[in-house]
Amino acid sequence: MPSRPTTKIGKVALVGAGPGDPKLLTLRGKELLEKADILIYDYLANPELLRFAKKDAEQIYVGKKRGSLNSEHQENINQLLISSAKAGKTVVRLKGGDPFIFGRGGEEIEALAAESIPFEVVPGVSSAVGVPAYAGIPLTHRKVASSVTFITGHEDPAKTESHFDWEKLATGADTLVFLMAMGNLPAIIKELCSHGRASSTPAALIQWGTYPYQKTVTGTLNNIIHSAEKAHIKPPVVM
Repeated sequence: MPSRPTTKIGKVALVGAGPGDPKLLTLRGKELLEKADILIYDYLANPELLRFAKKDAEQIYVGKKRGSLNSEHQENINQLLISSAKAGKTVVRLKGGDPFIFGRGGEEIEALAAESIPFEVVPGVSSAVGVPAYAGIPLTHRKVASSVTFITGHEDPAKTESHFDWEKLATGADTLVFLMAMGNLPAIIKELCSHGRASSTPAALIQWGTYPYQKTVTGTLNNIIHSAEKAHIKPPVVM
């Protein structure tokens, strides 16, 4: 009796789309987009990058705006990656910024590894680095800042308590970069100032960084909230 044909397992590539400007996509990322059978993309991945996909590639949008990507939704994405690869498809998971900088890439490769699904990770320009650069703000400077810390402005709501050590965060590095911080901006500033960061510390909020309509507001921790309200700054924002 002839054996049943078996479907060859496909492969998943987690590709960093960069912070917005499509020209910041890596050459390897473009190469994989052009070969993908299925393209699964996020809210913060520039839709212009979809033009690199094959005409017959299936495109699936799984993005949600800030703070609304709950654990159940992430589990659905994980299962979609797994089932697509098990169907023998070449899959690109296109993620805004870099997959491993507050992008849940770690959770996705854990799920793939548990199912023995082959995967590749293509780094992207993180918004934590690329957005300030486009605004002309160096994160380090030989005369001013010798250290930098990246911080999420929105912790997993499923956590029973915050993992932030504000006393160390507030004064432990010269430059602090917060991603997804707008919703918690007053609380973040309050914690920083009450744990040793001077209210006169320069601050910047950069909306839709690296896009043609990027908007930057500068000030200090003492007045940046007022400046943001006056300029109608809305997410996505790098602080």
